[in-house]
Amino acid sequence: MTLEISPADLKIKLALGAESKIALVDCREAWEHSTASISGGELIPMNTIPQRLQYLEDLADEATVIVYCHHGVRSLMVINWLREQGLKDCLSLAGGIDRWSIEIDSTVPRY
Repeated sequence: MTLEISPADLKIKLALGAESKIALVDCREAWEHSTASISGGELIPMNTIPQRLQYLEDLADEATVIVYCHHGVRSLMVINWLREQGLKDCLSLAGGIDRWSIEIDSTVPRY
């Protein structure tokens, strides 16, 4: 079972817009989100994920939930937990926003 999506594949899904039906979730802290973010990503810090489970389940009913963080470690932890809760249609952005900045959008600041 695939746990991650590459930045290149995410870029394609984002370009498809409504056709690809994704919900992009940033699980970093607010200060990180304000430093660098991917357009369309919704901030839900990792420590608030359990309280937002119902919301994330509702998102997953309509779209693939793609979670990202700085380097891909926290987002992998989040999607593993979400899958344990029964949410199967979720993926982690491989390499996080740092890899996104390197490979896809150099205007996204690295930190």
